[in-house]
Amino acid sequence: MALPDSLSVSQARRITLAAQGFTDPAPGGATDLRHLRRVLRRLHLIQMDSVNVLQRAHFMPLYSRLGPYPAALLERAAYRRPRELFEFWGHEASLITVDLQPLFRWRMSNAKDFAWGNMRRIATEQPDLVAWVLDEVRRRGPITAADIEHDAPRSKDHWGWNWSVVKQALEWLFYSGQVTAADRTTSFARRYDLPERVLPPAVLDAPTPAFPDAVRALVELSARALGVAAEGELRDYFRLPVAGFKQAVAELVEDGVLRPVAVQGWKQPAYLHHQARLPRWVRAATLVSPFDPLIWERARTERLFDMTYRIEIYVPAPQRLYGYYVLPFLLGERFAARVDLKADRKAGVLQIPAAWIEPGADESETAGALAAELRRLSGWLGLDRIAAPERGDLARPLAAALAAGSAAIP
Repeated sequence: MALPDSLSVSQARRITLAAQGFTDPAPGGATDLRHLRRVLRRLHLIQMDSVNVLQRAHFMPLYSRLGPYPAALLERAAYRRPRELFEFWGHEASLITVDLQPLFRWRMSNAKDFAWGNMRRIATEQPDLVAWVLDEVRRRGPITAADIEHDAPRSKDHWGWNWSVVKQALEWLFYSGQVTAADRTTSFARRYDLPERVLPPAVLDAPTPAFPDAVRALVELSARALGVAAEGELRDYFRLPVAGFKQAVAELVEDGVLRPVAVQGWKQPAYLHHQARLPRWVRAATLVSPFDPLIWERARTERLFDMTYRIEIYVPAPQRLYGYYVLPFLLGERFAARVDLKADRKAGVLQIPAAWIEPGADESETAGALAAELRRLSGWLGLDRIAAPERGDLARPLAAALAAGSAAIP
């Protein structure tokens, strides 16, 4: 059935949640690579981040959509042959499905226009260092920056190359596509190698699309992943440049891939992907990472979910409103709560520094559902116990729900 040209916020919200995979059936048995691929076909990429207070960011979007799954599945898909993901700058540092690698070659070949200052300076001011680093990767890879920083060439009129300069050279080579990530160390450091020793031959041999074709393909994938979105959100998903973007949108509209629609309360024009679907309801009950593509664009999050969300990691502790690493709790089609979490791995405890209810959410229902989700999360993280919430307007009812529920961590 064709969707209307004018959508309510609830309809836009349900379209988005369906497009993002929150209405897909949960795995009936053991989670395997098929389930992982199903999520990745919807999202196309997942953001990476070094913060590990709860779990590395790239593991969480799969958990939010699949429930507890073997984290080794993602490691296998990203860093073992045949690789299904590769690291690159998609939406920030990301794991991207390998079939999309040709669509990012324009970013690699124009690295001097897109890479940030230090990398550009390294490439233009110290080409000999960059050449030496590339030769070291070719000769010794896969390697980390730390593996070669002490071997870097030195000159009599300079105190020498420090680690950061070697790292910057590696990152320039990474951004420009001359090296890629072979894997990560246990401390999350990239190990660099040549693309031909990492990426599947079929990917390397694929033709390079012209820039307008690549942008159009990425806009279409953004729209598919978001369901319905304003122009800024279509650009933000893959951090696309302004050049060529509007033309890509116009061509996709002309081809019937995107359809202009109005969303109640949105000032911006919106576009609906032609394969988007509108479910009658959403029955989610899961925590969502601060780095989840569902909430990447904070203004969109506020318009869709009536929730103002900011990550407060870099906010001084006395000025934080909700906590250090706060995850929104999706219940049905709305965010019903937000909870600050920390995994004390040494003690085997999931700590809850704060828990807050969202306006309009039912306190008893939310506390009970969140308690069940925290037990599920703890089991996935291999933690044995959940500590009582420390503060927040949901702390007391959540503590009661945790105490009333099963003491066993699944």
